[in-house]
Amino acid sequence: MMDKKLKIEDWLAIEEKLRAALNPVRYQHTLGVTYTAAALAMKYGLDVGKARLAGLLHDCAKCIPDDEKIRMCRENPVDVTEFELEHPYLLHSKLGAFVAQAEYGVTDEEILSAIRWHTTGKPEMTVLEQIIYISDSIEPNRDDELPDLRDVRILAFTDLDECCVQIMHDNIAHIKARGLPMDSMTEKAYNYYKEKVSSRKKAER
Repeated sequence: MMDKKLKIEDWLAIEEKLRAALNPVRYQHTLGVTYTAAALAMKYGLDVGKARLAGLLHDCAKCIPDDEKIRMCRENPVDVTEFELEHPYLLHSKLGAFVAQAEYGVTDEEILSAIRWHTTGKPEMTVLEQIIYISDSIEPNRDDELPDLRDVRILAFTDLDECCVQIMHDNIAHIKARGLPMDSMTEKAYNYYKEKVSSRKKAER
């Protein structure tokens, strides 16, 4: 199904199924991510359909209860860490990639990978992975998660790498300020993109 261009009726069917799987607030967030991802795909010359679909399904496993997330990961080929099992709210990304394939028929690995890494990010993300990671933080329904959201939204349409650095910096600061546990992948991603942007700016001088 997902190896062909989706028709309007395909999109409507996916949206209807997803609406039933999410609570109303999460569904509105999902639509915001979808619109933002499509806009960024247009800006950076990516396949708009892929970006829309990745945005639409990025949180498809978000509203599954945590104990059910753990059970599904253990019973299916979902590669998770001990940290994720100890903090199961993080599992929705990797489990979401599985659900997108098993329940929504997505076979495109670029889309599945963008869903898989949209929460923590990772070093050396593809442009699509960056777009979904960024869209999750800057979509129109967001209003207070990032302290400098207006500037971050501008950065998203000018420099994806620098935008990732700012979002990761703000997220890490928020996590540390609240004394929350942090997935090591988030810090690895931040260090990678901080160094990448710094090296590029030095080379441009």
